[in-house]
Amino acid sequence: MKRSLVLLGAVALFTAGCGGSSSSSSSNTTGSQAGSGKKIGLVTDIGGLNDRGFNHLSYLGVLRAQKELGVQQRVYQAKSTQEYVPNLSTFARQGYDLTVGVGFTEATAIDTAATNFPNSKFAIVDVDQSTEPHKPKNLLGLLFKEQETGYLVGYLAGLEEKRRPGPDVIGSVGGQKQPPVDRFIAGYQAGAKSADPGIKTLNGYSQDFTDQAKCKQVALNQIEQGAGVVFQVAGGCGLGALDAAKEKHVWGIGVDADQSFLGPHILTSAVKRVDTAVFDAVKTVTDGTFKGGNIVFGLKDNGVGIGKISPKVPQSEIAKINQVRADIISGKIKNIPTEVP
Repeated sequence: MKRSLVLLGAVALFTAGCGGSSSSSSSNTTGSQAGSGKKIGLVTDIGGLNDRGFNHLSYLGVLRAQKELGVQQRVYQAKSTQEYVPNLSTFARQGYDLTVGVGFTEATAIDTAATNFPNSKFAIVDVDQSTEPHKPKNLLGLLFKEQETGYLVGYLAGLEEKRRPGPDVIGSVGGQKQPPVDRFIAGYQAGAKSADPGIKTLNGYSQDFTDQAKCKQVALNQIEQGAGVVFQVAGGCGLGALDAAKEKHVWGIGVDADQSFLGPHILTSAVKRVDTAVFDAVKTVTDGTFKGGNIVFGLKDNGVGIGKISPKVPQSEIAKINQVRADIISGKIKNIPTEVP
């Protein structure tokens, strides 16, 4: 189904052509589909809609809002970071009721756009409104407790390494050292050490969210050092890390979306329900309750979670994961780290 939606988006992008503004002429766009009412604009980062991660999930949230709330939608896919401000500004200038930015790399751009268009409404995934330079009152930050799902997949990784012969080593590949990326990784390392106190954790950054070759090389280096599990936290680039795991016959852990469809080498995924967050942001506009600030999504409200677990994992380990999840929600497990040294 997800692949079908991606294909649908790709067809729409191909058929829509370019918009009338200078911004849309340099970006692929999806035209508004049937339905009337509020107009919602989505600005992806350079990873694009086919990143199989949070850009794609953001788009699913907009599509759901179109179907259930009757909004009109349009998407600008940025080809470079220089397009962020023009794309965000174009939606505001055209009177869109909400403009949604996707990802931490758009933090500065959306601060600029929201400040320049104070009467327009903006929302952004993975950015804390209170830390923006101008703290725009018309900006809603959509944040997640990535450390909670990171802890869950890390705990499972630790259990799997304990069962594997030889030294216990796991790896993680981040795109860039950004707060949402590091929350995933910090939780992952903490969970693994809780399950297997003697485990060694490796971590590296590709400094890229799109080039799969860069993430694959980081992962291969970690596997060479003995990593039996590799967790990707690098968007489209991270697919290269998962490919390295497949190639070297070790476990891979997906991120954002449930990436189990990539193959039997996927142990599980650290799921972040960006689609739900974007839908909820749109709903605040349609029901008139929009307010700047932040909304935070965690395990307790089903904003993050764990994806499909490989059938090769023993039921005893799955039972432990379920207990850990319950302990996080109840507060028995707390103060999960959010920063990576």
